[in-house]
Amino acid sequence: MMIWQTKITKMTKIKYPLIMGAFGGWGKAEFASHFSNAGGLGIIAALNFPDFNDFRKELFKMKQLTDKPFGINLSLPHSNLENPKKKTRSMEDYLNYVEMALKENITIFTTSGYKASFIGKRIHEGGGLWFHKCVLMKHALSAQNDGADAVTIVGLEGTGFKHPLTNTTLINITMGKKLLKIPIIAAGGIGDSRGFLSALLMGAEAVCLGTALMGTKECPVSEKIKNKWLHQDIFSKEFHEKIYLYNTKNFMAPSTAIGHCNKIVSLKEFIDDLMKGAEDILKNWGFKSGFFKTIS
Repeated sequence: MMIWQTKITKMTKIKYPLIMGAFGGWGKAEFASHFSNAGGLGIIAALNFPDFNDFRKELFKMKQLTDKPFGINLSLPHSNLENPKKKTRSMEDYLNYVEMALKENITIFTTSGYKASFIGKRIHEGGGLWFHKCVLMKHALSAQNDGADAVTIVGLEGTGFKHPLTNTTLINITMGKKLLKIPIIAAGGIGDSRGFLSALLMGAEAVCLGTALMGTKECPVSEKIKNKWLHQDIFSKEFHEKIYLYNTKNFMAPSTAIGHCNKIVSLKEFIDDLMKGAEDILKNWGFKSGFFKTIS
């Protein structure tokens, strides 16, 4: 197999430039460990554990299931955490998650949602890496100015919350390569070897996979729902309106990446096929090196 070397693999010590999305409700050790063991960066979503003791136990469990690198995600609400009228977690709550993870020698953190500079500052004080996820270029530039080590930019092809000014993955990555100095992680609609490889060629140092993992055996979703998603017509009017139109509500739906999935496979099989497919494409293009490098 080809050796993949990017700024993100160098920073995180992962085999492949693949990062697991932050799954609300699903991003736990049992799922994330399979992603790490397959060569990517598994992610535990801290907010899946409102009780800090449960979070600590999950970190121990993850270490039992994998000896590979993994990270912690903290998703912030789209509002000011200092607003006393909002019933949400406090800044102190988020920092407690960070403290607990740092004590367990976990040094890779991803954030998303509202500004997370106060989290990034503490992560850096503890010697960790901070990757921030956003949908707009101006937010990516802001995260860079706040000291983020890398940014994940989600394109319009992704699922979930939308901003009325969201751009496509193509524009985000190619323009981001020109405007940003820190590494970019591409997200939004990536679900096969060509999408993965294209993201790297456009300027990304890794890709973040979300929907593409929903059809794997390890994803804790019922087989009935998985089969429904695998038969989703991504070109239907209903699906188009869900994915591409601005909305302020999250919804239970896959992104356009689901169009690349046609059967339920193990997470390892999915990643092995993804990487082998990318390698085969490069060989067909005449690429003869055993290394794929985005860094000199």
